[in-house]
Amino acid sequence: MMNVSAHPYDALTPDAILDAMEEAGFAVSGRLFALNSYENRVYQIGLDEGGPVIAKFYRPGRWTEEQIREEHEFTRELLVADIPVVAPLVMPSGDTLGKHGDFFFAVFNQRGGQAPDTSVTDTLYRLGQWLGQIHNIGALRPFQHRKSLSPLDGMEASNQLLLEGDWIPKDLRPAWDSLIPDLLTHCRARIADAGEVETLRLHGDCHAGNILCRDEQMLFVDMDDCRSGPAIQDMWLLLNGEDIERGAQLGELLEGYEMFRDYNRRERHLIEPLRCYRQISHCAWLAKRWDDPAFPRFFPWFSQPRFWSDQVLSLREQLAALQAPSIVLPGQY
Repeated sequence: MMNVSAHPYDALTPDAILDAMEEAGFAVSGRLFALNSYENRVYQIGLDEGGPVIAKFYRPGRWTEEQIREEHEFTRELLVADIPVVAPLVMPSGDTLGKHGDFFFAVFNQRGGQAPDTSVTDTLYRLGQWLGQIHNIGALRPFQHRKSLSPLDGMEASNQLLLEGDWIPKDLRPAWDSLIPDLLTHCRARIADAGEVETLRLHGDCHAGNILCRDEQMLFVDMDDCRSGPAIQDMWLLLNGEDIERGAQLGELLEGYEMFRDYNRRERHLIEPLRCYRQISHCAWLAKRWDDPAFPRFFPWFSQPRFWSDQVLSLREQLAALQAPSIVLPGQY
């Protein structure tokens, strides 16, 4: 009887990984070490000469070839502009994107460092400076193939996926079903408060875990989720604490940002809708990936009722945040 693979990544064996690297022109030593990654698969691979490199094998079916190439092009635009990003290498094959079987892959230099301490005002100021420069490049031209960030559409689609999959326990459905329309209503009101905002190419997932600091240098990594959207999407994930603290932190970011680029401060009204979108879409992401054996292993709590009761509580808190005034910047009333 023919053995049918349960998941596409089952075909990504060590031999397949090393074969892909050799086909791309790398002389591999055979040393292979898997790194933590859920959406894609990422490996440290030893070479016959020089230090190891990092190979990222994209999840089949998530991105088209054109979308991945736009990620690479944007990242290399930033690199050419002397913005500290980890860009895909031009492989010996002459391309930044390789293909082996069903897998697209890219190779990167190995870089180390620690996440920035965003409680330090100087760190936020410097991050703001770099984000202003990233967004100057991002505004030069639009993405042609990558989708724009759309919180309302994303929330509705994610909620539909969760309902169709019967992920939410039946005893929690009444609470969940009453919360979602209220959340959408208040998200629409906040988005209306922001008014018309500029859309540009973004990092897209700019949290502290995607920034490395070493020897006073900053390095932006993992552009996998780059997309078009408002500038605030690359800022709000760096904020934490109570509203007053987050307002002060955003003020520090903007002090650095506005050295290089003007900023529409009404975008602060988008923070809570974006937070709401991220929470619901994260649940949908786990549901969509549940057929990947890595997900039940690393996220076993997702299928347990306690997780969903916590989500209902968290969404109620999010509704209260949407009903409260938007965060206030220093000197703004």
